[in-house]
Amino acid sequence: MGYLALYREWRPQNFDDVVGQEQVVYPLRQAVISQDIGHAYLFCGTRGTGKTSLAKICLLYTSDAADERSS
Repeated sequence: MGYLALYREWRPQNFDDVVGQEQVVYPLRQAVISQDIGHAYLFCGTRGTGKTSLAKICLLYTSDAADERSS
């Protein structure tokens, strides 16, 4: 396997892996659990705060929830 950038190797894979963003993770997790997901979320902040990581985790959980509802 070739070179893998550090941000890809160490990116959190679920809400439990996210460190230092409890104020953001908690409401997102509760929205997924209650299946009350908003139509849009705006992730903003300085570099390195986990915006992309949280967006990817949300996408993972919301697409799983959508697949379960359509089945």
